Amino acid sequence: MHQSKDIALKNPNAFNGEVLELDSETTAGEKKVFIESYGCQMNFSDSEIVASILSEAGYKTTSQLNDADLILVNTCSIREKAEQTVRKRLEAFQGVKKTNPNVKVGVLGCMAERLKSAFLEEEKIVDLVVGPDAYKDLPNLVAEVEAGRDAVNVILSKEETYGDVQPVRLQSNGVTAFVSITRGCDNMCTFCVVPFTRGRERSRDPKSILEEMNTLAEAGYKEVTLLGQNVDSYLWYGGGPKKDFAKASALQQKTAVHFHQLLDLVAQAHLGIRIRFSTSNPQDMTRDVLHIMAKHSNICNYIHLPVQSGSNAVLKAMNRQHTREEYMELIDAIKRIVPDCGISQDMIAGFPNETESDHEDTLSLMEYVNYDFGFMFMYSERPGTPAAKNLEDNIPQEVKKRRLQEIVAMQQKHARYKNDQFIGKTVEVLIEKESKKSDAQWSGRTQQNTVVVFPKEHYAVGDFVDVTVTSCTSATLLGQAVDFGPTQSHHHG
Repeated sequence: MHQSKDIALKNPNAFNGEVLELDSETTAGEKKVFIESYGCQMNFSDSEIVASILSEAGYKTTSQLNDADLILVNTCSIREKAEQTVRKRLEAFQGVKKTNPNVKVGVLGCMAERLKSAFLEEEKIVDLVVGPDAYKDLPNLVAEVEAGRDAVNVILSKEETYGDVQPVRLQSNGVTAFVSITRGCDNMCTFCVVPFTRGRERSRDPKSILEEMNTLAEAGYKEVTLLGQNVDSYLWYGGGPKKDFAKASALQQKTAVHFHQLLDLVAQAHLGIRIRFSTSNPQDMTRDVLHIMAKHSNICNYIHLPVQSGSNAVLKAMNRQHTREEYMELIDAIKRIVPDCGISQDMIAGFPNETESDHEDTLSLMEYVNYDFGFMFMYSERPGTPAAKNLEDNIPQEVKKRRLQEIVAMQQKHARYKNDQFIGKTVEVLIEKESKKSDAQWSGRTQQNTVVVFPKEHYAVGDFVDVTVTSCTSATLLGQAVDFGPTQSHHHG
């Protein structure tokens, strides 16, 4: 899972911490929860599930830290920097406790799973620790804490998908939303902590996904991202985890729903909604998915396709289940079947034993693909991962830094080139919010996920607008709306 694009390009080591909040009126006597989320889109989506579960238990969300009876931090373990940020926040919350001794502090998510004992025993800076599969237990855990006991539940589940929980849309623009379709991951990439913090892969019942989509459509949402650690391996057959599929009955196998079929169902059911999905895994992405993308105009022409390295030796050491050549073949297929598709990458610089020629392979792969965006990081060893156990982190810091800078420089060059291609063209933009730089302009995204900024005129958030691109930076397209009148300006539905 990746972070928001604008920070990833400017500063590949930046860490995206945002406060999720709900503007809900709270009445006297009600308890209030303040939720802060860090890391990937999956975490932000999980926070919406947590808010929903706690609202059933009588908690309203608040954006005022000092009003809160309960402070929850939804954490990320993907990089060391992420964990350091969270520790600093937890220390800051101790200050809140001084003024309000009754406030309880809890850690949710991947870091909770990874550091459960440290949080409670050594540090005493939190009252409850809840892993990603135990959110339904939150009301009981909060009651335990209120009774003066420590509360921990980090048990990983093979079944829990939260398919029966309607998320509370936090800090929502009312236009775009995430819908989780899988949880966990079975791809044991050696650098990654996710299988250990989020457990094995399981898929959610397609019926519950379609129901959640209906709710969003009724509420006027215009774009939905289907979310999973690895959406392409989505597989529903009414049973348990994907790895048990071989044991399923012939009928279950015959009526199973694969990712391309789910995508087809969702796109057909909601022609007026743009559909995105993330994250794709190269070895699991089938040509069927590409053909479904080509079939439906409301499925965005954009694929986030992490590769991590362009070197076969490094890919093998990472336990990525694809080679450089297979990845390039997939890229060729994307360009053939979905010609104007935006493609973004995740890249790790300085993986153990990476040579200069491995690094050159990464740069040459980037030249081959010409990515629209990228999420680029220096390798940081994550405790508990196979790489940490078996490989020495032996690339000097300054070499990692230089390699990362070369990757970032190339990505910026490609992003600029890609954006230049849009100049003079008219693109469909979904307005999401006011531009950060000017309150006279709207900001939205093209199907390819590129940000476009243009004058507001008479348009509103949630409108699909045709915009002619007049100029660009390496991150943003600038343009002017073209008014075709009410009949043609809406391509969907």
